[in-house]
Amino acid sequence: MSEPPKLLVNKPKKSQLKQVEQPTPPPSSAPHSAPAEPVKDSFGRRYKFLWPLLIVVNISVGAYLFMRTKKKDVGPDEEVKDVSNSSGPATVVNAAVTETPVASLPIVEPPKPRQPIPEEQQRELFKWLLEEKRKIKPRDAEERKCIDEEKAILKQFIRSKSIPTL
Repeated sequence: MSEPPKLLVNKPKKSQLKQVEQPTPPPSSAPHSAPAEPVKDSFGRRYKFLWPLLIVVNISVGAYLFMRTKKKDVGPDEEVKDVSNSSGPATVVNAAVTETPVASLPIVEPPKPRQPIPEEQQRELFKWLLEEKRKIKPRDAEERKCIDEEKAILKQFIRSKSIPTL
């Protein structure tokens, strides 16, 4: 009968396999050799617990991006505008307009006029803006030039006798 296969703790190297294939004297007479170095597994096998985590993260990011783009879809008001601009027959436009219920359209109230801000408060606001502009540290010459222009405009408003209303 042939011997049952030996269970190896470490995978033998090719050179060791070649020695096994060749007829060798019995192991008892051979000198004891050092144990073979452990073979390193591939990256995928070493970190196999990370694969499910990576898949879950990818799916969740994909779902987030998918849902975020869904929110930006065309609303009912924009559909009517798109249909009315098309070169189709007029009956299609009328059908699209009649399909949208009037109750679903939001009622837009006209903006209420606000009371004007007193000039003294505006000057205080301009002074505060000027202080904030002075605190900013520009990154390059172009940004410095832009900030200097803005500060010059604020100084003009602060020094003027009357502040223009917007």
